Amino acid sequence: MGVPLRITKASSIRGVIAGAAVTFVLIALGCQQPHSATTSRSPSATAPRKAHPAAPRTIPAVRDFTPESGPGWQPGPGSRVVADLHGPLAEEARTIAHELGLRTASGTAHRGDLSLALRSGAGGGREGYTLTVAKGSARITGSADTGVFYGTRTVKQALRSGGGRLPEGVIHDRPDRPQRGLNVDIARKYVTPGWIEARLREMADLKLNELGLHFSNDQGFRIRSDTHPEIVSPQHLTKAQVREIVAVAQRLHITVIPEIDSPGHLGAVIRAHPQLQLRNAGGTTFQGAVDISDPASARIVDQLMREFAPLFPGRYWHLGGDEYLALTVKDPQASFPKLAAAAKAKYGPQARVQDLATGWLNDRAAVARQLGKQPKAWNDGFFPDGVVTPSKSIEVEYWTGRTREPGRAPVEYLREGRKVVNLNDEYLYYVLGEPNGFLYPTGERIYEQWTPGTLRGTQPVPDKRLTGPDRVLGARFAIWADHPDAQTQAQIAQGIRLPLAALAQRLWDPGKPPLSWGEFTKLANRLGV
Repeated sequence: MGVPLRITKASSIRGVIAGAAVTFVLIALGCQQPHSATTSRSPSATAPRKAHPAAPRTIPAVRDFTPESGPGWQPGPGSRVVADLHGPLAEEARTIAHELGLRTASGTAHRGDLSLALRSGAGGGREGYTLTVAKGSARITGSADTGVFYGTRTVKQALRSGGGRLPEGVIHDRPDRPQRGLNVDIARKYVTPGWIEARLREMADLKLNELGLHFSNDQGFRIRSDTHPEIVSPQHLTKAQVREIVAVAQRLHITVIPEIDSPGHLGAVIRAHPQLQLRNAGGTTFQGAVDISDPASARIVDQLMREFAPLFPGRYWHLGGDEYLALTVKDPQASFPKLAAAAKAKYGPQARVQDLATGWLNDRAAVARQLGKQPKAWNDGFFPDGVVTPSKSIEVEYWTGRTREPGRAPVEYLREGRKVVNLNDEYLYYVLGEPNGFLYPTGERIYEQWTPGTLRGTQPVPDKRLTGPDRVLGARFAIWADHPDAQTQAQIAQGIRLPLAALAQRLWDPGKPPLSWGEFTKLANRLGV
């Protein structure tokens, strides 16, 4: 793969805009990408949906464009970004003005300006927007600041792909899925704040809105803790650095989702508190797993949740819940009699070890709700047919699908009425070092084969009534640092670039993508996303 074209400075955009005056005759064609024949590896791939030839080329593609006759909009020396600079769109105005090399202004928009405004009752929800280009000006409206911000991302990309000019007409745009993002394992591989912030900026241009931070695992705990400094790894983020990351994310309309995985994957905690480690009847220890019959295990996790919740003001908290090793043996009751006895004592004579684990998950979810958070957990932390039922308020983050950890079929969770987020390990897992049969995912496979309803393996859930946006809420692309030294930060950033762009397209618009994969790749390179 060649080095992609990356336009990252406002001066680069200004150069495109200035050159557009010379190439005015070619501008209409500049919005189009030449056809590139590609051989698909997907047996189900069909011809791409035909896009309107004058539609601006963006990633993700705009969903609805009505062309009009007219000169379009080309920002020039006197152009401004006009908005109420003391109102809710001030940050959005300053951001796009900086990117386009324009000045900001309040008051009435004039010919040549780009104006931003909120419009009560506008369609598309908080993330929808309308972009109108008419009479030599451009105007973005939406019911909320997030939608208007996404409109500015469309303007930024369309100017790059369209030779510095937006075509005359009206765009109505909105996402199909409410949750769209990236998950990063910073517990097993320390990454710098600058690397995380660079990913946030790339995500924002793709209209992605969630960054999951998995910062606690067996190999490390990567954020400074005041309540338990003894568990923190030498290489870690300070709270000041996390606050800056969260601030950048908020400006870009991205929610940061923290994850302290429990009751498994707590090796960093156990190293400082070995008395909490799970042991079977023979005294054998189990890596990363805490003894959930010991109240001290819950106490330390709850203390960490309460400490870190204010650091992450977003809506969500990820509880983890996956791969608790006590439940991976043939007979958990016989292997872990202490856990079995605790389950019966707490939940009755029919209770099993899985009920104790479910009670742990429910208790941590209750703490999350007390902290004002919507809890999430991995799907293999939900157990059926127990005395204790996992709380329906916990969103299921579905990932399992491989032979080693097959898990329950996704349709079971959906039939229970649960909300599900797609992290299908067949398409969306970028596992450093490619262990256990994992291969680095390609953008082409995501673009041509994957759908939000493809939660496990390569086949979508057959009943589409169960996989609409109100049931399968969206997806995140996940980086897992199983072998942290297998790739550098730069290699990871390059490796996830096209897969993340492909995911953004498939989550924004449920239809068949309008471009072939070859055309999409050329556009991504041209846009620098």
